[in-house]
Amino acid sequence: MSTKNEVGIISYGAYLPQLSIKTETIALANNSTNLGICLGVDSKTVPDADEDTATFSVQAAFQAISRTKDSVKKNIQALFVGSESHPYLVKPTGTIVSAALGLGQRLAMADLQFACKAGTQALQICLAYVKSGLAEYALAIGADTAQSCPGDALEYTAGAGGAAFIVGTKDPLVTLLATTSVATDTPDFWRRPQQNYPQHAGRFSGNPAYFYHTSLATRRLLDQTGLSPGDFNYCLFHTPNFKFPASFAKEMGFTKKQMKYSLLVKKIGNLYAGSTLVGLVNILDHAKNGDKILMVSYGSGSGSDAFVWQCSSDFAQKKKLYQNLLSQQINKNLISYSQYQHLVKI
Repeated sequence: MSTKNEVGIISYGAYLPQLSIKTETIALANNSTNLGICLGVDSKTVPDADEDTATFSVQAAFQAISRTKDSVKKNIQALFVGSESHPYLVKPTGTIVSAALGLGQRLAMADLQFACKAGTQALQICLAYVKSGLAEYALAIGADTAQSCPGDALEYTAGAGGAAFIVGTKDPLVTLLATTSVATDTPDFWRRPQQNYPQHAGRFSGNPAYFYHTSLATRRLLDQTGLSPGDFNYCLFHTPNFKFPASFAKEMGFTKKQMKYSLLVKKIGNLYAGSTLVGLVNILDHAKNGDKILMVSYGSGSGSDAFVWQCSSDFAQKKKLYQNLLSQQINKNLISYSQYQHLVKI
């Protein structure tokens, strides 16, 4: 799928919980090696007792809406929420979000689940709805309260948080230049019904899962657009940890400077469906007029969505309301392992 500079991001928002835990604290409690440090993660966000995917979605979307005109909210006609931790198995998160935000009843809606790429899939669908004329504006959300079994490697990286993007055609902050997707049946990560925690295939999650699909989507989009790594100001690859995206970027010829704002995982952990979208928010918080951004998500099971974005020529002027949107939320409100255990078991 490619576009003719017709559709893009009108506004955006993000939300991170105020609680965090150090990976060192987790290692000490489990009397084990700090796998977080091995994977490049120092700490991760933790949801409080009254926080879940729905509350994250509402907070992030409220930020995005508050930075637009009233006419935008009135004409949001599609809402898609991507997550692997929806509060209900049978009951949409989207209806909760819509009611909390006061959106209208003319609303195409669905909850999505494709592991860590459900958020970017929501964004693709919203872009398609707007581009096709089925909706004037659309709201895409990716959020998760990531679960992990105590003592498992995932416990060191699974964080919580999310981001929201309003998509439209009228004077966007950021324009979509191209997007593509790939998918195969590669079961590196799963959770069966009645199971409290997901399971994963260990090192199999690297190859042929993360690296294969991220590479396939990235190369396909570069071929499709005729662009090369040097044409981008910033790049962003899904961050299950620090090690994977940093290694892949280097292999593809991207520089540390291009990755400067996309490795928040070190401080907040892997936000699953919120991971790539929160990374994009951080890049947009620092981007300049005309900057090009490559964004590639990854979802276990497995698949990737890839996007090329370009900031508007007056991006800096439009973006004044967004200064330090995300960096203000990254905090040092650290909790103990016993507090952490209590919260994740609620």
